[in-house]
Amino acid sequence: MTELSTVHKDKLMSDLRVVIADAEELLRMTADQAGESAADLRGRLQARMQQAKADLIQLQHAAVVRVKEAGHATDEFVHENPWKSIGVAAGIGMVVGLLIGRR
Repeated sequence: MTELSTVHKDKLMSDLRVVIADAEELLRMTADQAGESAADLRGRLQARMQQAKADLIQLQHAAVVRVKEAGHATDEFVHENPWKSIGVAAGIGMVVGLLIGRR
C-alpha cells in the first residue's frame, strides 16, 4: 500500500471515529432534551458524515484506478510473454489439481 493511500485510510478512520463519538454524544444529549446545543451537534455530525463519505468515495476511486493499472500491466505482460504466461498458468493449474486430488 502506498504512503498516500495509507494517509487517506488513516484520515478516513479518524473521521469515522469522530463521527461515532459525535453520534454517541448526540444520542446522550437528545435522550432528555432537544435544545439549541443538540441542533448544533446534529449539524456538526452531518457535516462530518458528509466529509467521511466524500473521503470514502475518493479511496474507492483510487482503489479502482490501481486495480485497472494492475490489469493493464498484466495484459501487457501476457502479450509480451505469451509462453511464460502459459507456463505459469499451467503450473498453477497443476498445483491446484494436485491439491484437489489429495482430498
